[in-house]
Amino acid sequence: MSQLTVGVVYILCALTALACAVLLLRGYHDSRARLLFWSGLCFIFLALDNVFLFYDVIVVPDIPLTIWRTPTALLGVGLLLYGLIWETK
Repeated sequence: MSQLTVGVVYILCALTALACAVLLLRGYHDSRARLLFWSGLCFIFLALDNVFLFYDVIVVPDIPLTIWRTPTALLGVGLLLYGLIWETK
C-alpha cells in the first residue's frame, strides 16, 4: 500500500473514534449513564492515539512517537476498564 493510502486509513480511524466519542458523550449528556461517560473518554484517547500513530508513521517516521502513543492508548483502555468495573455496581 502507498503512504497516502495508509495515511488516509489512519485519519479515518481517528475520525471514527472521535465520532464514537462524540456520540457516547452526547448520550451521556442526555441519559447521565456513567458508563457512557467512561466509554466516551476512552474513545477520545483512542482517537488521540490514532493521531499520534498518523504522525509517527506518516509525518515524522524517523522520530519514534511510541512514548506518546502507548500511554495514550493505555489511559483510554484504563478509563474504560475503570468504568466497566466501578460503574456497573
